[in-house]
Amino acid sequence: MNRLRKIGRFFKYQYVKLLRDKGGASVVAMGFAVGLFVEMFNLPTYGTSFLLIFPLNYLLRGSFAAALVGFLFGKTIYIPMSIVNAKMAGWVLPRHFVVQVPFLPNWINHALLLNLKLIIGGIIDGAILGLLFYFPIRFSVETFKRKRREKRRLNRAQMEANAVLE
Repeated sequence: MNRLRKIGRFFKYQYVKLLRDKGGASVVAMGFAVGLFVEMFNLPTYGTSFLLIFPLNYLLRGSFAAALVGFLFGKTIYIPMSIVNAKMAGWVLPRHFVVQVPFLPNWINHALLLNLKLIIGGIIDGAILGLLFYFPIRFSVETFKRKRREKRRLNRAQMEANAVLE
């Protein structure tokens, strides 16, 4: 039981550290958006797209910790989103688009086409999801920081009032 409590405290501590990130709310939100974006096309690339988190976070000035949280969140919603990814790619790709590598069996060509659809649809849906999640996360982190500042200001005023009374 003690070990479970330590794990819970560890995750709560990491959450608070993330919310108190010095970069501000936009850095945390951008990191989350980058992680979610990359996860949406990670599976068909056999995990190699995970390496995109590093340069994208650097270029877009996102938080790496928030990107990992976004990446993990993307893993939890990937299965239902893969259906949407394939549909989105079906809308974008030409109707009679085929992957045909002459020396490969037909079933492998079909699997390559499905992976291509998941990648293209994942990039589009990942960008949309990243944009959709950016603003609520930024707003919630700003609200958390504003409440924290207000609480600290009130505590400081209370301590000063107590010091004057003593």
